[in-house]
Amino acid sequence: MTTDTQSVAAKLSSSGLLRSQALIGGKWVDAYDGKTIKVHNPATGEVITDVPCMGGRETNDAISSAYDAFSSWSKLTAAERSRYLRKWYDLIMAHKEELGQLMTLEQGKPLKEAIGEVSYGAGFIEFSAEEGKRIYGDIIPSPLADRRLFVLKQPVGVVGAITPWNFPLAMITRKVGPALACGCTVVIKPSELTPLTALAAAELSIQAGIPPGVVNVVMGNAPDIGDTLLASPQVRKITFTGSTKVGKKLMEGAAATVKKVSLELGGNAPCIIFDDADLEVALKGALATKFRNTGQTCVCANRILVQEGIYDKFANAFAKAVQNMKVGDGFTEGVEQGPLINEAAVQKVESFVEEATSKGAKVLVGGKRHSLGMTFYEPTVVTGVNSEMLLAKEEVFGPVAPLLKFKTDEEAIQMANDTNAGLAAYIFSTNIKRAWRVTEALEYGIVGVNEGLVSTEVAPFGGVKQSGLGREGSKYGMDEYLEMKYVCLGSMS
Repeated sequence: MTTDTQSVAAKLSSSGLLRSQALIGGKWVDAYDGKTIKVHNPATGEVITDVPCMGGRETNDAISSAYDAFSSWSKLTAAERSRYLRKWYDLIMAHKEELGQLMTLEQGKPLKEAIGEVSYGAGFIEFSAEEGKRIYGDIIPSPLADRRLFVLKQPVGVVGAITPWNFPLAMITRKVGPALACGCTVVIKPSELTPLTALAAAELSIQAGIPPGVVNVVMGNAPDIGDTLLASPQVRKITFTGSTKVGKKLMEGAAATVKKVSLELGGNAPCIIFDDADLEVALKGALATKFRNTGQTCVCANRILVQEGIYDKFANAFAKAVQNMKVGDGFTEGVEQGPLINEAAVQKVESFVEEATSKGAKVLVGGKRHSLGMTFYEPTVVTGVNSEMLLAKEEVFGPVAPLLKFKTDEEAIQMANDTNAGLAAYIFSTNIKRAWRVTEALEYGIVGVNEGLVSTEVAPFGGVKQSGLGREGSKYGMDEYLEMKYVCLGSMS
């Protein structure tokens, strides 16, 4: 490893946060067959450490540990669980610098952005600690004088949480926070590309006093782990963030044991810039929603639709701003764009841009691998894109902004909705009537109006159509981890 990578890794190791084993039943363990997988720094290609490559046997043991712990954890009062979660939150925030460094090391995002994710992710733990004390049942007026009708809300049970690499902490905390607050126990399966942040968070959960078996972490052979979670009757819920393709497989697999399922899947977010938009606000918002995390988020603007009256003006101003973005290792001061996660991601971006240009699109800025090498790709703006190109039809998941032209509101709505995805959309307009009219017509679970960054722990995050089922965050996200029980109490006369 380079000196910088070595020094960061050594610092993290000395703090006790660089864990390289899985957590099952409160114990740090290796894979039973001794197999490991390497975790790389995408900015340099260097190996950070090895972690266990686990499968079905380890996952079954993690499920058993979670199942055993559920009987006692679910019987704690909401206030008692809240105190554990609050302590966990406090520890995450106390170590946000180290967690941010670990995230940059294994995922590549700029350190400032990584530390921001730690605060954002911790927010789900804090919110859940508070909201868990406000899970209310109901009393229903009975049609019969000698009956009393009640509704109870109870934890669903063991939760299998499968998370992606692009937000190594926040995608875990926004599942595990509400699950634990409701009284559930969890088996977390982080991405094999970014397991270290998950393990550090698990270490802090132990330090917070959360009992053994309540939080378990396994990683390695994703199909084996997933199939084991799906097959087990002890797992009563699957929550997943990732591709639509994998989400459909999980949904199908969950049917055999009729598990509850929450899915936050792929997007194809339109960002609609109307001709009455405040250009400065639109530029700032479009840059934020397109290039956050090097374009590797499910709510990134995948298509920027610009009304014809300001198309050229916006394109030129946007291209100029993108050209000035600093690309580099996330630990370098002032860097705004890190590397893509791996070589496959770069090749996908390249193929999308090449396909568009072969059909007449024009690259204004970027359009090729960065001179830094590795998996760095230049922030890119492409004009002349139409709805038949891959850049408009599929999620590029990279730092490429395709600009499409439209004439009328109706055309913009039709273009925006012309996709199987329905996660997030963005509108920029100073006309409040237009903003409301278009917002209500858009087939998306989230709409940002004159704002490019919409994620927060206090609002429901989720999509419609093939972008998923259920919501995460807010009071609505708590219900995903609860079952409703109706109680009829007779002989009251």
